[in-house]
Parts: sequence; C-alpha cells; structure tokens
Amino acid sequence: MLLTLLTLLAAAVLFVDGRVRSDIVALGALIVLTLAGILTVPEALSGFSNPIVVMMVGLFVVGGAVLRTGLAQIIGGRMMRLAGDSPVRMYFLVMGATAAIGAFVSNTGTVALMMPIVVSMCAATGTNAARLLMPLAFASSMGGMLTLIGTPPNLVVAELWEESGHAPLGFFGFAPAGLVCLAAGTLILLPLARRFLGRDSATRKKGAGGGKSLGQLVREYGLTADMHMLTVERGSALAGKTLAQSGLRARFDVDIIEVRRGAARHGLLKKISQESAGPDTKLHAGDMLYARGAEADVRRMASECRLSLPAEGVRSGDMRFYDVGIAEIVLMPSSSVAGRTVADIGFRTQFRVNVVGLRRGSRIIRSDLGSMSLHSGDVLLVQGSWEAIAALADYPAAWVVLGSPMESAAGVTFDYKAPVAAAIMLLMVCAMVFDFIPVPPVVAVLAAAVLTVLTGCFRNVEAAYRTINWESVVLIAAMMPMSFALEKTGATELVSHTLVAWLGDAGPMALMGGIYLTTAVLTMFISNTATAVLVAPIAISSATAVGVSPLPFLMAVTFAASMCFASPFSTPPNALVMPAASYSFMDYIRVGLPLQLAIGVIMVLVLPLIYPF
Repeated sequence: MLLTLLTLLAAAVLFVDGRVRSDIVALGALIVLTLAGILTVPEALSGFSNPIVVMMVGLFVVGGAVLRTGLAQIIGGRMMRLAGDSPVRMYFLVMGATAAIGAFVSNTGTVALMMPIVVSMCAATGTNAARLLMPLAFASSMGGMLTLIGTPPNLVVAELWEESGHAPLGFFGFAPAGLVCLAAGTLILLPLARRFLGRDSATRKKGAGGGKSLGQLVREYGLTADMHMLTVERGSALAGKTLAQSGLRARFDVDIIEVRRGAARHGLLKKISQESAGPDTKLHAGDMLYARGAEADVRRMASECRLSLPAEGVRSGDMRFYDVGIAEIVLMPSSSVAGRTVADIGFRTQFRVNVVGLRRGSRIIRSDLGSMSLHSGDVLLVQGSWEAIAALADYPAAWVVLGSPMESAAGVTFDYKAPVAAAIMLLMVCAMVFDFIPVPPVVAVLAAAVLTVLTGCFRNVEAAYRTINWESVVLIAAMMPMSFALEKTGATELVSHTLVAWLGDAGPMALMGGIYLTTAVLTMFISNTATAVLVAPIAISSATAVGVSPLPFLMAVTFAASMCFASPFSTPPNALVMPAASYSFMDYIRVGLPLQLAIGVIMVLVLPLIYPF
C-alpha cells in the first residue's frame, strides 16, 4: 500500500512540476507498479483496451473531420452571430450548448465534437482558445448531471439505488440538482477563466507553417483580376483533347491554369478533384477551366470552343484549394535560373507547376510571365499540386520555398464534404443516444471515424491519424489501471472506512460531506466510474447505519465523481483539451480546484433539500 501511495504522490508532483510530459509520467508510474508486482501485466495494459480510451481515438478522428470539412466553421459562424461581439455572451453560449449536448452524449464525445467548433470560433475572432476550452470540458461534465445517461457514475448509483429495493430513478431524476450545479458552476467559472486562462491574441494566426495564408496570397497577387471560370459543354471540340492538342494559348493567348472536375455534382458523395493544367492534361465535358487572359480573348475562346462563361468573373471566394495549391518561391542570389525566362526554365514540364505571378520589389506582375527574364531576389507565385510545390524545396541552390506547403495542405478544408461530416456525426450521436439502435457507443464512434476516411473527409488516411492526440490517449490509458492498485492494496477501503468512522457520529450532513470529499479525492487519481463503484456501496451502508435515506448520499457520490476539475487526468474531457490549449497541471489547480471546492460546498448544502434524508 505504501509503495502505491508513494508512486501516485510522485506522479502528482511531476504532473504539477510540468517538466516531464504527462503521458510519460503516467507510463512511468504504471511501469513501477507493474515491476513491483502490484499490478499484473493484463491489469497494467487494461486501460489501452478500455472502451473509453478506444472511443477517444475514434472521436479525435471524427472531430478532425468536422474541422477539415469546414463544418466546425459553419456551426461556429452561426454561434458567433448569436454571440455578437461579446466574449461573455460567447462564453455562456458555449457553456449552454455543451451542457445541452452533454446531457445526452458522453462527455468525452461532447468535447470531441465541440472542440473544433470552439477552436474555429476563437480563430475567427482572434480569441485565445485557452479561454474557452477548459470551460468546455467542465461544461460537458456538468451537462452530464442532467440525465440518467449523461455520465457513467449516474448509471452506477441508479442501479445500486434500485437494487437496494427503491423505485427506479427517472431519466431526469438527476436534473433538479444538475441544474443547480450547472448554473452555479457557469457563474463561478466565468471570473476564474477570465482571470487565469489565456488572454486574447494580439494578432490572428497567419497561414500554416508561418508563411502567408492562401487567401493573403490570392489578394496580394490579385489572382482573380484576370481569372475566368469556363465550363466545357457537351459537344465542345475540346472534349477528349489535351491542352497541347487544343492549342488554346497560340489561338487565343489564354492560359489554362487549373482543371476542376466534379464541381457540378451534388449529393453526399460529391467529389471534387483539381488538376494543375499541363500540356498533357486531357479535357472532358463538364470540366471547369480556370483561365487567365484578356476578357475579349476569353469570350472569343468560349464562343468558338463551346465553353460556357458565367456573367460574373472569378471572386476571391471562388479560389478554393483542395488538391492544388499556391506558394511563393524566392530566387537565390547565385541562382542558376537568373537571367533565364520562365518559359525557358520549363516550370510546367520539368517541375509540374505554373508560374501565376511575379513580385519584383513592390511591383506585382501577372501578364506575359513566360517571356519574363528572372532576376535574383524575384519572388515567384507558383501553382500546382501540393506534392509538386513541396518538391521544389529539393532545389535549394536555385530558390527557397516560403512557408511549408504540406502544412498548408493539411490545413485545407474540404468544404464540399461538410454535409457528409454532418450526416456521419448525426448518425453517430443517434446511435449513442437511442437505446433502440443496437450499436454499442464505442462501435458507433469507430464506425463514424472509418466512414469519415472512406467518404473523403480527409486528404488521406495519414491525415486522419494526425488528428489523434496520442498524449491524451496514453495519459488516460495509463492512469486507468491505478484503480486496481488502490483497490488491491486496500488503500481505497482504508481511506473510505476511516473517514466514515470519524464522521459517523457528527450527523448525516457531516457524513455526507465526508463521503463527497472522499469521492472527490479518489477521483483525482482513478476514473470517476471506478470511484463511484467503490464508494457507492459504502455510502449506502453509512446512510443505513445512521438511519437516513441513502439517496442524498448516492447523489453526493455521483456529483463528486463527475465534478472533478482540479486534475487533467481525472476525466477524459479534461485530458482532451489539455494539449489543444497548452494547459499546464497548475492551470487546472488555479481554475479547477476553486470551482470544485465551491460546487462541493453548494451540492452538500443543496442535495438534502432536493433529496431529503
């Protein structure tokens, strides 16, 4: 027992210190207890097969799809319109929406679904996400106290209450106390979050990789000024020909920059593919062509080649980047291409990119680029597949690629897949909420994660894997087996029975407070579900011993087990938001501990009024 308590104490000190990553600390504690023979190997590894941990992995992927498809921005934009310019209104909106979802969906699932939406809202308003992500995690736990299915400890105490011969608790049997908890927690947390969590960003984040954003490049180079969108009609002479065979540049002095397919299709399985135009690019009926040239030349080409041309020109919002992107490259002082023209270098044929703009000093050049003689220090705006742009970095003697193209590609949103992500998320939530759907929650989450990959919500499978925060997964998986160590060594039973023995004669209110405190302390080291399983029987026996109803004692157990905010690993939601907002262990102490203590005092006073002794 002593070794177990010392190991957990050492882990807690290292968590607070923060110089060693939390997942490494948790793994170290797990290894010590296993080598000491306190935990068997199956017990030590049980956390990694726990449904909650597996569900976390799947929810990271689903949450990534919500972000990558732009669904988070869509929902966040609507929430921002409701919130207006008020950070306080945004805070209450996030807390209310999260609690409402958390009442019917697991708190882990609620946070995973809401986190990308909140991050998107913060990015759009220039607000530090740390201001809202911890309140988001806490709100999901508070919302779970509104219904029977909101959190596992509720189910544990409801089952024990019914087994002890009492009438079953209703679906909203926890709601009266849960509403008090939610209202009090929301009001108490507001000043704590504003005082101790991140402040608003002075500047908004620029493009991925530290370079300019794609939108900034489009505006800076004025790419839409002479850009036109045309669609290849059925019966067009261009259908079935390559660009080289069509001779459009020689005939009309028009450059085809990009070919886009699938944009006209509709439905959930809509797929848009982009191709950087090259001599071998073959055109098909229905293709959308992005062309650059004088308007008169483009209209003449459209008329002669049976191409439809919309009345409006290309707007900046029409420049979407999925498979094709843009980036700047700077010619080195000793570059071998200095003095040569763009056409001579063969960017299209040799490097599979198009030069769509040139910046020389403060001057932007977009026309007659093929005949331009390049100088050292020139900045070229190139367009092509993300892989082709990234490959330009293999020629450092000639030029330097600004920013990180592959990081920019990773940040591209497949907005046309937003309806797919929304449908998958809705099906997953329905499967988790409704009992008549015979699908276990963990299976529903894994199925949703796989569907987001199969339906193209990610660029590839690797992109889906990159959305998983393994630090959070390993942290929770490594801490879960600690309950075995505490139970096997008798530490849990010793602490619980000692506290009950001290407070048994002080009256039911003091005894219930002791039960609440015991549960809250244990939940800081083991899962809230395991804590409820361990303490709930003791609560019933303690209430019976002093001759009062066990119901307020059981309610104290479930609220104390779920309202644990002072530790990042006490509940999965706390761990989920920790790396996303770069929280330290002390952030949870500064914000979560006062909140946990305040709610504890309130619930000890309120529970006997709602559920009398």
